[in-house]
Amino acid sequence: MSDARTFAIGDIHGDSAALDTLLQRLPPLTADDTVLFIGDYVDRGPDPRGVVERVRAFPQRTPAKVIHLRGNHEDKWVESWKEPDAAFLIQTGNGCGATFRSYTGGAPLGPEERLPGPELAQMIDVRSWLPAEVHDWMASLPLWYEDAHALYVHAGLEGEGTVWKHPRDCAPKPLLWMREDDFFQGYEGKRLVFGHTPVTELPPPKGLFAKLFDDPKDVWLRGPLIGIDTGCGKGGFLSAVELPAMRVYESR
Repeated sequence: MSDARTFAIGDIHGDSAALDTLLQRLPPLTADDTVLFIGDYVDRGPDPRGVVERVRAFPQRTPAKVIHLRGNHEDKWVESWKEPDAAFLIQTGNGCGATFRSYTGGAPLGPEERLPGPELAQMIDVRSWLPAEVHDWMASLPLWYEDAHALYVHAGLEGEGTVWKHPRDCAPKPLLWMREDDFFQGYEGKRLVFGHTPVTELPPPKGLFAKLFDDPKDVWLRGPLIGIDTGCGKGGFLSAVELPAMRVYESR
């Protein structure tokens, strides 16, 4: 329908308070609307379990259609359910200890705090504490979505230079993990919304006006690309973009 709107919400990373604030700031939703979560619900922030519970319950709270994409962090938990990727799980910057503590009832970790040895060993035994229903939900999440307004992926596309495949033709890895500068600089085609790479790490806008007036922490725009990871759960805030109007909503 011509008045259908899509609200794409960026990486949440365990910050349930930011999610609650952002959802309250969206306009009233109708059955013609779509709300799309770009992935990375868990890790880093203080309440990954609360975020998962909220986003899973959201379809019952709204008349809008709800899409949950899989992020690379969900993908790692799914992979680690089968065979733990200890190198990823124990790396402090990935924030996996926050998810473990959230599901086992421990205190939230500080920004650079590590789990002690016994908890690390338990965390790596993912099946011993991550609910099977949460694993199954993560495993069921799609890697991309498309509507009349845009393509939506967690990270990026497969390709190089100015030639990029449609998501349906991409291998899973670039959809979940890709951070290629030539994609950010050279992609042309249908509007595409992505998360994964924090906006502060994307190429700066070009031109004097952009340098003078653009806030590098804001939603990132370049031609048909929209980057919506504004650092939630890692010192930033949560953002959403409404298409086709290009309105931005923030938790800050």
